[in-house]
Parts: sequence; C-alpha cells; structure tokens
Amino acid sequence: MSETPKAPTPADDPSTSPTTAAAESPSKNAEAKPSSKLKRPEEKPSTSFASPSDRPSTSGLQKPAGVTLSKPSTSGIRMPENVAQPVLSDASARNVDTIDLLVREAEDLKKKLDMERQKLNDVPIQQAAERLDSISHLSIKQRRILKGHAGKVLCMDWSLDKRHIVSSSQDGKVIVWDGFTTNKEHALTMPTTWVMACAYSPSAQMIACGGLDNKCSVVPLSFEDDILQKKRSVATHTSYMSCCMFLRSDNLLLTGSGDSTCAIWDVESGQMVQNFHGHTGDVFAIDIPKCDTGNIFISAGADKHALVWDIRTGQCVQSFEGHEADINTLRFHPNGDAFATGSDDASCRLFDLRADRQVCVYEKESILFPVNGVDFSVSGRILFAGYGDHRVGVWDSLKCVRQSVLYGHENRISCLRTSPDGTAICTASWDCTIRIWA
Repeated sequence: MSETPKAPTPADDPSTSPTTAAAESPSKNAEAKPSSKLKRPEEKPSTSFASPSDRPSTSGLQKPAGVTLSKPSTSGIRMPENVAQPVLSDASARNVDTIDLLVREAEDLKKKLDMERQKLNDVPIQQAAERLDSISHLSIKQRRILKGHAGKVLCMDWSLDKRHIVSSSQDGKVIVWDGFTTNKEHALTMPTTWVMACAYSPSAQMIACGGLDNKCSVVPLSFEDDILQKKRSVATHTSYMSCCMFLRSDNLLLTGSGDSTCAIWDVESGQMVQNFHGHTGDVFAIDIPKCDTGNIFISAGADKHALVWDIRTGQCVQSFEGHEADINTLRFHPNGDAFATGSDDASCRLFDLRADRQVCVYEKESILFPVNGVDFSVSGRILFAGYGDHRVGVWDSLKCVRQSVLYGHENRISCLRTSPDGTAICTASWDCTIRIWA
C-alpha cells in the first residue's frame, strides 16, 4: 500500500514564514493539506505494555498477528480463569476443626491441673525455710587454672576418683587432666571440631565424647598403647551430639542429640538399647539421679521443657515447663526428688518430682545473661550457676537468694560441675581455661 503524502509545514520548509502561510488562500491550503476525511491506511493491531521496559526486543520473536496483550494487573498475577481455586474438602475442614477442638481441650485440662496443684500446695519453699539459719560466709576461692585448649572449652566432667577431669573444646581436643598437679595425662585429637560432650565412666577406665560428627566415641584410657587406635564409635544420631553420660556402669551410655531424641547404647556392641522420643527441639542436657535404684533420667532443650523418662519403657512420665527460653543445663538434687535447670532466660528453676511442679525461681533483675551450667553442693543447700557474663552465682537453694558471686573467667562459662566429694567445683569457659574453686 502506498504511503499518504505528508503535507508540508512551516517547520519543514524554512523559506515559508508563518505570515506567508496564513496569507495563502483557502483553496491553496485545501490542496496542500490532506483532508481530515481521508481514509488512513489499515494499521496492525497494537500491543499495549505497562511500561517501556515491558516492550520485547526487536531482535526477539514477533507476536502472532491478531493477538492483543492485556496490561498486567497492578494487584498481582491473575490466575487463569480456567484454573479452579484450591478449596478444602469437607473432610479436611472437619479435621482442622477437630484439631482446634483438641487444642482447646488440652489447654482447659492444663488449667485444671494447675488449679488442682495449687490446692495441694501447703506453703511456698521460702516460707518453709524461714526458720532455717542463713548460710554463713563462704570462702570459695580459685585454686587451679588448667590451660591447654586452643579453643572454647565446651564441656567437662569429674572422675569418681575426685582427682581427674576430662574436658572437650572447639579445637577438637579432648584432654584428661590431673586436677591436683594441673598436668595433662592424655590429649586426644578428635576427627571433628566442636566436641560438645564428654564424660568419665564410673570405673574411670574410659571416657566418652562426641560433637558435630553426630557420633559418641568411647576411648579406653591407658599409658601403654596409643589409645586413639582403640577408640570406637558407640552411638550415632542424625544430628550433632550435645550431651552424653554413662548409665551407672561402663556398659551403658546415655546420649542426647540435636535430632530431638535421647538414646541408651550398649558400649560393647554399639547397639541401641532404648530410644526416647518426645522433645520438639534440640536436646541440650541430660542427667540421672545419684541414687543407684532410680529408673529415670531427665532431659531438656530448645523446646523449653524438661522431661522425665522411664528407662525401662522409653516413655515420658512427667513434663515440666516454666522457662521462657531454651534450657541449657540441668542437674538432679542429691536426694533425687528434685532437679534444677538453667536457661537462656537468665534464670534457674527448681522442680519437685513429688509435687509435680516448679517450687522456686533463682533470678535477679540485674542478671541478664544465660545460665549455661548448674550443680548442687553435696547437701543440696547450695546451688551453683555459671552465667554468660563470666561469673558463678552461689544461691541458697531453700531461701532462693544469692549468697555470693565468684569472679575469674574472662568469657562465658559453658559448663559447671561439683566434685564427687563436694570439696570443689570446676568450671569450663570460652576463655579456653578450666578453673577449680574450693
């Protein structure tokens, strides 16, 4: 189709001034300008775009003739008209309603249980301890500093001989110490960094340790051979190993893991004896009562709950709550009827198994840092707590007041344990040292 001739304008012809153009006759103008009734050539259907950036490149594929693209909606991508919106079926809707109903019933039952517990309470523990004499001044001082780790010390444990200590750290080292002389008796390099758990066996003839390799290894202690050659993996979890301890003998090992489970393992065969499922978060701490007749252990972790387990059946028999953040550590009271916990909420709490409830909270407004280690004195009257602000708090466990503070570490305390005879406490810290206090 031929192109319609364009009428000349003053801008196109510099020789024609506006005055001259205006003076021309109407007939001449009519000849020069195309008539407004002149039929324009047929145009191809235009394509509208939201912005210049939406226009396709001229080097790309051309759209098919006769296709008009609509402007995209500013409210989001529109679903095609022929695609049905997802709709819950009647069965799914009923399931959702049933779950909501069960949740409400569980909350109502929990409130009723709390009311029944309150009825059975006689007096608060502080009121019961009013007539007791206050703890006299404690002259606890730093006696030994064990140096040798090149990374943060993450865990430690006493031997039942009351002299030796095993520690593990971020540098992948496990060291066995003589607490009297501060000498290193064994130094083991593990295949992984962040060895987060270590424990002495009751016979003091072997140690267990594990961490980010998801395994717990047992190493027999001997001065004759290379003990690493005798190291063997006993426990294997699907996530990191956070805590471990021997179960009253050298034959059974109890472990806790970041996979939210605990397990008992046969040391000789490496087979799992019992598995414990119930936590909804990482397990950070485990403990067993000091009495030999108990068939329970406790565990706690990121779900803010402390659970009591029956070793024989693998079932959770009690659950305790109250903390507002992760529970990092716990320890049984010497009588086995209560236990203390330490949490990221900067508090320690005492729970009574017989009363099935929390009986005391150890906290102060000035304490803002997490509790990473707790343990009792031999009598149970004193509760020691290691904090993230490098200090050790000494609490009267019955009057629920802080008696004193121990200073010495230069970084957060990661673990705290009382010696088996109660004459000393040992603390491990991120300052790469282990300190003994007495």
